[in-house]
Amino acid sequence: MPDVSFRLARPGEDAAILDFINTHFDMHLPLINRPEFYSFYFAGQAGAAPHFAVAVDENGQYLSAAGYIPAGQSPAAGAWVSIWVAAKGHNGVGLELMDALPDLLGTPVLACNNIRPATCKLYHFLGWQAERLRHYYRLGTPGPEGWTLAVPGAAAPLPGPAHDLDLEPVVNAQSLQALGLPETPHTPKKDLWYLARRYFAFPHFHYDVWAVRENSRLLAYAVTRTVSAADTGCASVLRLVDFVGPDEVLPRIGYALNELLHRTGAEYLDCYNAGIDPDIWRQTGLTERLPEDGVIIPNYLTPPLRDNTEYYYFVNRPENFVLFKADGDQDRPNLS
Repeated sequence: MPDVSFRLARPGEDAAILDFINTHFDMHLPLINRPEFYSFYFAGQAGAAPHFAVAVDENGQYLSAAGYIPAGQSPAAGAWVSIWVAAKGHNGVGLELMDALPDLLGTPVLACNNIRPATCKLYHFLGWQAERLRHYYRLGTPGPEGWTLAVPGAAAPLPGPAHDLDLEPVVNAQSLQALGLPETPHTPKKDLWYLARRYFAFPHFHYDVWAVRENSRLLAYAVTRTVSAADTGCASVLRLVDFVGPDEVLPRIGYALNELLHRTGAEYLDCYNAGIDPDIWRQTGLTERLPEDGVIIPNYLTPPLRDNTEYYYFVNRPENFVLFKADGDQDRPNLS
């Protein structure tokens, strides 16, 4: 067994690390090979180190590399693993690198959105949580030709007797900064830097950021993305891709989400989530799609694929952990 050390990448190592990943990963990764993706997810500020950690042998040769995405400017915010690769014969070193990564970053919470199901057992070996990501939906109104994308099931009722809280649009990063951050028990602890960058500076998709307030007090943010009929060639779809705030606020925006669903003319609203109790989603008016229930809520829409998509994730500290579709490197266009 070679003498192995684990460290964060250094300024100027970008090209060498990318060459290592391209040599040893089993497919061509747009995340690192398309400049706009690499710049957004992994490149540090000018002159800074890229967002990678590496395992090296006594000769300084890479044995494993892991790319990560910070959840905030402070390491204490948490981070998502995005890419993880080991040289042939060194999978054990790769697992050791993953185990070392929280300490290398100085972060308490490390997670990954969209892992291969077969790798769950590796994270279980580390004592981490790794499992299927739950999928929720609310049906809109079928078009003249019926449901063009979804194969629906029984619909959950809307919460309570009446409308409660509204969704107020946050039009730009400056407005977000002025509003500040709501209190939330959730981890990772996304900060304003992260939210502004993720939802107002992402180079491909337009996101709608909504503030939830009561008597002028900020309670939460919700983030949606509308996939238009022009994009899908079928019906529109509304995605709830992030929520920052206490769980109990979600049922209070159930009517507002339903109004948004119908205002956009979407066939359904859907949400992938881990960490929030399914009963909270039922109270919000969403139904959980289960693997064997016969319901189809398509994820891939350009072009439309009338099938379900199952995601899996891991997290090293599951207490208070919450994950949504837009976390990590997910909710991005499929570019080759």
